[in-house]
Amino acid sequence: MKIIIKNILAGIFIMAATQVNAQQTPEKMKATSAHAPVNGINMYYEVYGNGDMPLVLLHGGGSTIQTTFENIIPFLAASNKVIAIEAQAHGRTTDRDTPESFEQDADDAAALLKHLNITKANFMGFSNGGTTALQIAIRHPELVNKIVVIAGAYQREGFMQGFFDFMPTATFDSMPQQLKDAFMKVNPNHALLVNVFEKDKARMVNFKDISDDQIRGIKVPALFMVGDKDVITVDHTMKMARLIAGAQLSVIPGIHGECIGEAGSGAPGSKLPQSTALLVNEFLDK
Repeated sequence: MKIIIKNILAGIFIMAATQVNAQQTPEKMKATSAHAPVNGINMYYEVYGNGDMPLVLLHGGGSTIQTTFENIIPFLAASNKVIAIEAQAHGRTTDRDTPESFEQDADDAAALLKHLNITKANFMGFSNGGTTALQIAIRHPELVNKIVVIAGAYQREGFMQGFFDFMPTATFDSMPQQLKDAFMKVNPNHALLVNVFEKDKARMVNFKDISDDQIRGIKVPALFMVGDKDVITVDHTMKMARLIAGAQLSVIPGIHGECIGEAGSGAPGSKLPQSTALLVNEFLDK
């Protein structure tokens, strides 16, 4: 395994800034958007930028495209065609009368690509989206060129101590206000917001480990990224990277989502999203 431990320092900030068009700020980045019929739901997606190999973005639990990726999309779309999707029951995507699962989310993403006549893509997932990215690589390897997993987990032991003690007692009040506000902004239906919270909670309470052999069976290039104060432990992320031949690991200072400027985690004016995008783009370009 190739391990790259990167503390993001001033030099990398400068490199990132010089490689990204200064006019491409989150407010000015334009997207095309649509819905697609996918496995019994109406899936919302947005497309940014241009490129031969699409980069599919998979958001975190309870999130929308914007709450997870708004601050990093401009720096990714400067070098890639980016397709950002919203999963079952999240944001502008409709629900189905079934529980959420990472396997189903993987199948839904694969079906969307088929709908768009895309035969191969890169996938980047954050948090729950990172686990979905792993499931895509396991269940639909023919679609996958490379994967980037940011603060994703494949086994319960990878979460911070106390996570699974807290989850069964979590209430709607526990949901971060930034996620509530973002959902209501794009889908002003409080009942659907409560629904996505309950489905996300149930998925995590019932989280089942992915086996080491399944992770070891992933044969595409992989980059694992995690914050040094993340919800997912560095040891667990390193364990995943060691299971996949040639995988890379980047440990970045910060809490869950800080490296991509996720809502509630990113500091205003932070250069971490640019720096993270630089690392991702270099990995994808190899």
